[in-house]
Amino acid sequence: MNIIINKSESLMRYLMVHHLSEVIPLYIVNEYPKSGGTWVSQMLAKALNVPFPQNRFPSLRSSIMQGHYLNPWGMKNIVVVWRDGRDIMVSWYYHCLFKHDCGKNAALVDIVSNDLQFKKPEDIRNNLPIFIEYSFTKQRHPRFSWTDFVHQWYQHPGIVSVHYESLHENTVIQLQRVVWELTGKDLEVEKAAKIVEEFSFVRQSGRKPGEVKINSFLRKGVVGDWHNHFSQEAREVFNHFAGNELIILGYENDTTWVNSEEITIATK
Repeated sequence: MNIIINKSESLMRYLMVHHLSEVIPLYIVNEYPKSGGTWVSQMLAKALNVPFPQNRFPSLRSSIMQGHYLNPWGMKNIVVVWRDGRDIMVSWYYHCLFKHDCGKNAALVDIVSNDLQFKKPEDIRNNLPIFIEYSFTKQRHPRFSWTDFVHQWYQHPGIVSVHYESLHENTVIQLQRVVWELTGKDLEVEKAAKIVEEFSFVRQSGRKPGEVKINSFLRKGVVGDWHNHFSQEAREVFNHFAGNELIILGYENDTTWVNSEEITIATK
């Protein structure tokens, strides 16, 4: 029964996103996994006063639809959330190898664990180069890589772009900008500030940014965590598959980061 419900929900979302986003209208928050799309969706839903039917069957009304879409066909009102691909790899590793306390990623963990057969999943520093290569060449969900996503959506016409890092730096201003570019309406700074506080990492997780809970969807809440986990080999593997995309998105000016001195970042 659950399989039937899940398939029906996926079909409904597909039809709504690709056929009805302009008519209803829907506001589509699109991301590569672990880029902050849920956070953006929560804040936008509050700012626009529309529902965010996360993990439940959507209804035919104006709402936030968040997902990982590669094919832009028929989609309107799109917010694309970008994040440094190196940070994504770290967050995605934990999401794929450790079951959340809510259990919603259990099936994915079983698939990836079976594919990679890591004897010690907690040894992320040694495992990460293999995981990075897997994510760019063999992963089964989603069936596209971060570089595929970048090339499909970078400079795609008509989208509103927001970077995870910019949101961390000044969430209120970025939320106001996204609402304006998406709807042409002003979001008052007082309302924006209240929304940002309501959906802050501290409020939702009960922890300060940088305090880790491995089996939580909200694991750490920081920018630049890749510095803590990338070995020299991981840097080289990531650069091989996605070094150019880091430059395209403005996260690096060149490839000197690959051999630069390693640093540790606790919070940012």
